[in-house]
Amino acid sequence: MLRINRSGIWAIYRTEMQRTLRTVWQSIATPVITTALYFIVFGGAIGSRMQQVGGVDYGAFIVPGLMMLTILTQSISNASIGIYFPKFTGTIFEILSAPLSAFEAVLAYVGAAATKSVAIGLIILLTATFFVKVEILHPFWMVAFLLITSIAFSLFGFIIGIWAKNFEQLAMVPSLVVTPLTFLGGAFYSIDMLPEPWRTVSLFNPVVYLVSGFRWSFYGVGDVSVAASLGFMTGFMALCLALLWWMFRTGYRLKP
Repeated sequence: MLRINRSGIWAIYRTEMQRTLRTVWQSIATPVITTALYFIVFGGAIGSRMQQVGGVDYGAFIVPGLMMLTILTQSISNASIGIYFPKFTGTIFEILSAPLSAFEAVLAYVGAAATKSVAIGLIILLTATFFVKVEILHPFWMVAFLLITSIAFSLFGFIIGIWAKNFEQLAMVPSLVVTPLTFLGGAFYSIDMLPEPWRTVSLFNPVVYLVSGFRWSFYGVGDVSVAASLGFMTGFMALCLALLWWMFRTGYRLKP
């Protein structure tokens, strides 16, 4: 019978959450201020010239994209920092020698990172309701996409945290890869507005599938099918789990 070390999982999870609570005001204030600025700039400046996109008011249209932008970056940064600091300080060997399996360690770190991302995403959603009327046609799928995205990219961030040798590498992927892909992934516009061949090129951007599926759960409109969005998320999560299994099995950048 498989026994789960609940005490070990809870200890790591609680430690990670307490680290966030020490900067709770910054964690709350930053997404609130950022969201307000996005609505002032994008909703005010662009929304005054482009009233609707796909039958949805532009201010409301950008809410799912804005949430997805923050969730992706927060999931990656929280998970990567969570595992990188034990490597940096040398306490990773205590975790590896503890009666804690690789599955349990990943569950604790990724669970904490995903919890933070979901909380920040909900804060952004709440803040958005003060600026625009937000409608959620498929609340179940909205929650499902929120959870799946947070977990999948927390797994991805965990991989980056293991792979990174220094702080420069730790910040390189989120800042140079993920953020540009998000801005080019239809977060603030529909890819249907792009001329060819750029629309076709955009379909190779994985973030398009995330934003599209998430936006569909709000307004019933998306750039690609929901099945394609769910298929991408499932495949991406499976790839991350397989890579993490290999990293712990071989001790890649975890053991000397």
